Amino acid sequence: MVTMPETVSFVELPPSPLRLTLDTHALAANWRVLNAASGAARAGAAVKADAYGLGAAAVVPVLAEAGCRDWFVAHWQEVPTVLAHAPPADLAVLHGPLTDADVAFARATGVRPVLNSLDQVRRWLAGGGGRCDLMVDTGINRLGLPLADLGDPLLRGLDIDCCHSHLASADEDVPQNAVQLARFAEVRVTVPARRFALANSAGISLGADYHFDLTRPGLALYGGIARPEQAAMIRQVARPQAAIIQLRELQPGDRVGYNATFTASAAMRAAIVALGYADGYLRCWSGGKGALIWKGQQLPVLGRISMDMTIVDASNAYDLKEGDWLDVAYDPVAAARSSGLSQYELFTLLGRRFDR
Repeated sequence: MVTMPETVSFVELPPSPLRLTLDTHALAANWRVLNAASGAARAGAAVKADAYGLGAAAVVPVLAEAGCRDWFVAHWQEVPTVLAHAPPADLAVLHGPLTDADVAFARATGVRPVLNSLDQVRRWLAGGGGRCDLMVDTGINRLGLPLADLGDPLLRGLDIDCCHSHLASADEDVPQNAVQLARFAEVRVTVPARRFALANSAGISLGADYHFDLTRPGLALYGGIARPEQAAMIRQVARPQAAIIQLRELQPGDRVGYNATFTASAAMRAAIVALGYADGYLRCWSGGKGALIWKGQQLPVLGRISMDMTIVDASNAYDLKEGDWLDVAYDPVAAARSSGLSQYELFTLLGRRFDR
């Protein structure tokens, strides 16, 4: 076993050359506008995947202060971070109890499992049961109890706080939305739950019929635009930055990066930035598709992005020096269009090396 030298244990760790600024005012404002747009329903918050990559430990207190009272994570391992800032009875785990250990954990902590199948229902009841949520599949064919199972006698033994379903195509105007809505309206008559929830971020903008008692925004909370109608009301929240670790003067013919995909045609200045695909800045930004920003000026990516570094053209950034911070162009809609990634990927790929 290798032990850490004693001198390291009390030396303060230097700051990261990557930082993610969280606009807490914008985050709180986004929840408030989504809560208002939910009409008679109340907006909760999907804080799974470490609050879509922004950091649940920072996000949950802000949203709680804004008025959020319902929280959703995917995995049991995500529970402790949320419970540090929210009551267990307000937290639901979407993937449900896969094992007896999951059941024991839920009962010990008081968080609600979201039951997705009759097997999970049996497991929950066999472990002692208690307050839970139920997910019903109305057409996405992902997680959720099939409609044909809603008459099973096992369900009578459940204490269901909220019955959920999930829209497959709420970001599009397609007939599937109305089909799922009609099916969920029938579910509401069948399932004895205290509350019902169908709409995600995009679903909120489909209208009051989709709101029921509780909405579950995720992407839009963090600045993503789930539907065009939301562009004017949702504010950017995440602002990543990366530090320059070296400046280089290139001569004509100098080749840049792995596999020499860029060759300088004239003398130019290049900046090497402490940002790479290990941090979520993927190779799809290579070859000039991506750019970092210095004082409003775009510095195009040169050559291939590597694991820990990106090289940009700094020829016209005359005052740039090592240690300076560049903004990562991360307007969600524009960045998704440029990279070919979804807005969800852009957020959740942000690596753990960012200081948040």
